[in-house]
Amino acid sequence: MGVEIEVLDDPARACAAMLVGAAAAGDDIVLTGGSTPRRAYAEFVDAVKAVDADLSGARFWFGDERCVGADDERSNFRLANESLFLPLGDRASPEIHRMRGELGPEAGAEDYERQLAEAGIPEFDLLMLGIGPDGHTASLFPDQPTVRERDRLVVGVPEAGLEPFVPRISFTFAAIARAKNVVVLATGESKAQPIAAAFGSGARSDPHVPSSYLRECARELIVLVDPAAAACLPGRTADA
Repeated sequence: MGVEIEVLDDPARACAAMLVGAAAAGDDIVLTGGSTPRRAYAEFVDAVKAVDADLSGARFWFGDERCVGADDERSNFRLANESLFLPLGDRASPEIHRMRGELGPEAGAEDYERQLAEAGIPEFDLLMLGIGPDGHTASLFPDQPTVRERDRLVVGVPEAGLEPFVPRISFTFAAIARAKNVVVLATGESKAQPIAAAFGSGARSDPHVPSSYLRECARELIVLVDPAAAACLPGRTADA
């Protein structure tokens, strides 16, 4: 599949606009963790309040989670809850499907596959992802067996490849392939080399760079980056 790379001064704002459209349409949306998504969620809340959008038909999912409690500061759900769900207040009541990290990696993965099955295994309308400085996406880390898993939709990740070093639950590329639109959101110079390795000219699927598999599994792939994250792409510099 092709990839559309957009270099923007404020990728989080562009991502927030996509989130508003999907949520207002009652779509299935997959959220991710991280500081840049947190900014996108704050922008999303502001936009929803400005137009008084009805989000009651939307369903929110998570692409990965740390195996901690929902109130742990490392939890992706806690980040989304504090920056997105709680600030919406009573004006919207979307359906939320949380990965239960407290169950542990394997039981948590089985529980989430059950939640997906009970919902009819949706085709996700918008699936958000980040990319790590090691090239991982979701919680699919370089050279781990989960990178090549295609039979399951959700897997346990007993050993994280990057801080925080806690077990994880993660969508596989088989689950990501069910999404109609995949959006990768990345900012900062630490993301420049993995962005180029995964999506630059001549990039190939490489288990050492898990994000590179998005090109072959995503139906529509948009990569939203700031100039610093785009610095290693051909013809770009950090201040271009």
